[in-house]
Amino acid sequence: MNNPKPMLTLSEVMEKLRQKGITKEILMNEDKKFVLRDEGIVYKPEDLKIIRTYRFEGASDPGDNVALYLLQDVYGNQAMIIDSYGANSNYSGPEFDDFLKKIEEDEQKEEFDF
Repeated sequence: MNNPKPMLTLSEVMEKLRQKGITKEILMNEDKKFVLRDEGIVYKPEDLKIIRTYRFEGASDPGDNVALYLLQDVYGNQAMIIDSYGANSNYSGPEFDDFLKKIEEDEQKEEFDF
């Protein structure tokens, strides 16, 4: 009988990613551009692919919904996008969702299957 993997929290997943050397975050700035935090690299959706998506729901508050997207750029660099989704999204307007929908998904990397 297979035992299912325990559900991890956002902070536990982030710690596992940190242990793998993934600490950088991509953010949408005021100009609605997606940039690598502290490095200023600007990304277009075609520059990235989603290699893993993690979703978290708050145990006591259904409004505590968060998604962590693990991405890889065309050069092989890995970073994450973190977003509260639903009514409490980190980003207002359609730009964030439109950007994510245009990114290719390739969730074949088992090394990130926590």
